[in-house]
Amino acid sequence: MSRSTEFVLKASCDATSGIVSAVSSYLAGLGCYISEMHQYDDEENQRFFMRAVCRIQKPETSLDTIREGFDAQVSKFNMQWELFDANKPMRVLLMVSKFDHCLDDLLYRHRKGELPMDITAIVSNHKDLRPMAEREGIRFVHLPVTKENKPEQEAALIEIVEETHTDLVVLARYMQILSDSLCKELHGRAINIHHSFLPGFKGAKPYHQAHTRGVKLIGATAHYVTSDLDEGPIIEQSVQPVDHTFSPDRLVAVGRDTETVALATAVRLHLEHRVFMYGNKTVVFK
Repeated sequence: MSRSTEFVLKASCDATSGIVSAVSSYLAGLGCYISEMHQYDDEENQRFFMRAVCRIQKPETSLDTIREGFDAQVSKFNMQWELFDANKPMRVLLMVSKFDHCLDDLLYRHRKGELPMDITAIVSNHKDLRPMAEREGIRFVHLPVTKENKPEQEAALIEIVEETHTDLVVLARYMQILSDSLCKELHGRAINIHHSFLPGFKGAKPYHQAHTRGVKLIGATAHYVTSDLDEGPIIEQSVQPVDHTFSPDRLVAVGRDTETVALATAVRLHLEHRVFMYGNKTVVFK
């Protein structure tokens, strides 16, 4: 196999002068060409964020070589950094229940090459979407969840994540609340999607509730999973205008569209290493 020559660098540290110069000089000295660079200085919190896409141009330079010397180069900045092989797809596990629109959309985009990922498994608490997984030749795991067996099934899920070396878990309309312990286990590597309205509607049939209130915007929010239900750091949001002519069923259809777009975009941004989690929010370089 040919050696990878492109990588992504993600870095953050306290804001100060000389960061970009130190990083770019180090990479240039190793024969790396920076083809793309984004940076953001959060003045409120005095925090600096940077993402760079680089190509290795010297045959004697490797990703390991770059990693080995990077800490010494940026030690004075107390920098948190990660370096990723741009040609290595992320390993992703999808979780679903009965709704199929988000799963179907992700599988389609994966087939078309829009999402650089390897799907390790599809896990569900129902069997309804097994045919969709089998059609794609993807492993399907049925983990029915009850109040009594929830800890046991979540432990089984973690076993699958570890066994498959999964990097990211995507809740593609998985209709079960994850325990606090599982949320902590998957911190920063699990993405969820949910509807979002102004005002907010909780409980059963949110689109029907929205219809009775005459909403004018339907939205969807993709975010990282935390123990605060539907309140994790937001990665992407999608909105679509509606009016008084929209029936509840038509609102549901519009909601499906916004959910698929927001989730697919959030997944792509994560796969391309464009998202920084920072407290309860994100920095996203698009």
